[in-house]
Amino acid sequence: MDPPTPLIQLHIQKLHPAATIPRYIRQGDAALDLYACEKLTIAAGGHTLVPTGIAMAIPHGFVGLIWDRSGIAAKNIVKTMGGVIDSNYRGEIKVIMHNHADVPFEIEVGTRVAQMVIQRVEQMETVEVSSLDTNTVRGVDGFGSSGK
Repeated sequence: MDPPTPLIQLHIQKLHPAATIPRYIRQGDAALDLYACEKLTIAAGGHTLVPTGIAMAIPHGFVGLIWDRSGIAAKNIVKTMGGVIDSNYRGEIKVIMHNHADVPFEIEVGTRVAQMVIQRVEQMETVEVSSLDTNTVRGVDGFGSSGK
């Protein structure tokens, strides 16, 4: 039996004393939880940047993608809005959150506000062409093209 593949290290720096280092909660989780380091209120219909108080050195060839925590989205109608953390970024990780509800959303220090998936990426050379091959199963059919 082959020995297990060593894990790739993700270096994380605390920038704020109340910061919590992201971690996988359970064996097999795909995403690290991100935690708020400040107490905030997101007004009904409002949005804000939620500081995590951490910076990280995502290895070259990887990207950090910030996603909703499904419990917050389902129970409170609060969603994250984008979040691509490039491997060359070394600033504080902040989470853009929008409150779609009609009541304020309270965030406490240490609240798990989002999750981050770290995945491999490749850069490609972009080449302008005069036309594309549209002879595919889908072709140019867009939104709603599957009939559902």
